[in-house]
Amino acid sequence: MHPARSTAAVLGAAAVGVLTWSTLIERRLFTVRRHTLPVLPDSRTPIRVLQLSDLHLAPWQAQKVDWVRSLAELRPDLVVLTGDLMGHREALPALLHALRALVEQTPTVFVHGSNDYYGPLFKNPVKYLLEPSRRSTRTPDLDNGAITRGLAELGAIDLNNDAVRLSIRGSSVELFGLNDPHIRYDDADRMRAAAAALTQNEGAAVDADPAPVRLGVVHAPYQESLGALLTAGSDLILAGHTHGGQVRVPGVGALTANCDLPTEQARGLSVWFDAHRAAFLNVSAGLGNSIYAPVRFACRPEASLITLESR
Repeated sequence: MHPARSTAAVLGAAAVGVLTWSTLIERRLFTVRRHTLPVLPDSRTPIRVLQLSDLHLAPWQAQKVDWVRSLAELRPDLVVLTGDLMGHREALPALLHALRALVEQTPTVFVHGSNDYYGPLFKNPVKYLLEPSRRSTRTPDLDNGAITRGLAELGAIDLNNDAVRLSIRGSSVELFGLNDPHIRYDDADRMRAAAAALTQNEGAAVDADPAPVRLGVVHAPYQESLGALLTAGSDLILAGHTHGGQVRVPGVGALTANCDLPTEQARGLSVWFDAHRAAFLNVSAGLGNSIYAPVRFACRPEASLITLESR
């Protein structure tokens, strides 16, 4: 065979292999990414936080539903849902079934992502790589109220532009949340007011924890929102949205974060800081993808299990 034809054949076979792997195999290889962080005061019992993000669930995805249900076996102390749970207009019953075993037995908080308001549409993948897909001009076509009510009826706490304090394994945990900045639904002033109310209530409490651990929660990790959560005093910020780049180049990493976050922070654990403060940042690569972009390469779908330990 002519060398050029031989090379073309090898490249063609490699392309078919990559396409087969990324569309049929890797996007179903769900995994748990584990981290341990020293953020609790001395002598505190460790707290296990399970973060789920970007399920983009469709009604027929039984394997994903069963895998999410199996996460209850991890027995986390806190579950944090960082948005884009819906991937189809008819996915809500399947979503609630997937989450029920976790949420009914574990304190859970959630914020929304854009795909909890808007159903999926086909988008130009090249444009996705070049710029963030900001707010759509179309009318939201998902019943976000039904999604919020369904999660709340399971026992999950709505943290969109809000704050809450929970007592977990002997520690006070304060959580600050923003609705999705990707579609500009975030309201940092409202969140700060809710956080201030927590502080006022704490001051009035006789048995208030003098050293609570603080977690910030947001779907899309835009720098302005990360700054707002950092200013609120977060020790750890949890986000999703990026899909870890979804298609990563070995040795290079993510080609896009689909927001203004540096691409090297598009997946996993890093640190977010300003001149005065610093916090751990965990960006989950999430468990799903749009039904119109069924591909993952060098970026397995994941949940994050983060153990908070004493400093």
